[in-house]
Amino acid sequence: MKITNMHFMWAAILCGLFYTSAGYAEDAKQTFKWPKGAKAAISLSYDDALNSQLDHAIPTLNKHGLKGTFYLQINSPAIDKRLPEWRAAAKAGHELANHTIFHQCSKSSPGRDWVDAGRDLDKLTVAQMKDQVLVTNTVLYAIDGLRERTFTAPCLDKLAGGQNYIDAVKSEFVAIKSEGGTGVVEDMSKFDPYAVGVYFPNNITAQQLIDIAKQAADKGTMANYTFHGVGGDHLSVTAEVHEEFIKYLAAHKDIYYVDTFINEMKYVKAQQKK
Repeated sequence: MKITNMHFMWAAILCGLFYTSAGYAEDAKQTFKWPKGAKAAISLSYDDALNSQLDHAIPTLNKHGLKGTFYLQINSPAIDKRLPEWRAAAKAGHELANHTIFHQCSKSSPGRDWVDAGRDLDKLTVAQMKDQVLVTNTVLYAIDGLRERTFTAPCLDKLAGGQNYIDAVKSEFVAIKSEGGTGVVEDMSKFDPYAVGVYFPNNITAQQLIDIAKQAADKGTMANYTFHGVGGDHLSVTAEVHEEFIKYLAAHKDIYYVDTFINEMKYVKAQQKK
């Protein structure tokens, strides 16, 4: 076939359209703007109200000037015995958030032999679970004097007696963590503050934690970490790994916007309204 100038012209036009489309796709990834030009938001959360969080996590966060979110299970001995320390954490700017009274999970799910029969979410009604969640908000108010909250569903289970209880409590919260996965948000334009995915670090290195943060920065989105034990307790990371990760985030504040989850979600929701 004879190649003419017309063929070259159309080829150039098609190439231009391709690169323009690719440019639009790249621009779409960068449309969400984080505070102070940061490339990603990082949520540092801690579940279950554990002694190791008071012993290691909070002192490390304070040392490096970062804020975390602590999802308190109200019947935890670490609340009963160390309540003044939780109040001090709140005064230092950390978020105290709702993780229910008894941490009730679905016993019928795989690997849930540890769930006590008396705390089986499968045996509760939506109304009973809603009552428990609302009472937890009241207890938290008695601890820190604040009314606005975020919530993490224990075990990320959403069904009480086979019915979705998250829908019944959604109006009580600024945002809710109720999904698993990598913790890295793929696309902020599709982000739902009431179905936030989280990653649960366990027996992991600091570099692995850092790599997750870098993924979020590459996407221009956010990474949601939910730790449990830090230097002790269950589902733990070592205190050294945790501090190395926190030190990295503190040294790269130009890249990462790190704040309490409630502050991050207020910011996201304000942006979504624009």
